[in-house]
Amino acid sequence: MIKESTFQQAIETVEALSPEEQAMLLEIIQNRLREQKRQELLENIKQSEQDYAEGNVKRGSVSDLMKDLEQCES
Repeated sequence: MIKESTFQQAIETVEALSPEEQAMLLEIIQNRLREQKRQELLENIKQSEQDYAEGNVKRGSVSDLMKDLEQCES
């Protein structure tokens, strides 16, 4: 309930802005979301590189993967 109330308050606050201010706010939020996604991607890449360096990653074909999955089910 608190989140819905906060979210509704945010919407009402944005609606009180002029159209120009709303457009500027939208641009700012979109830029921040893009930056957050970039950071998440970089963190995933770093983790993948670390896993690869530690030997926690296997390489192979789709057939190899299917064989491994079949062995896990047995």
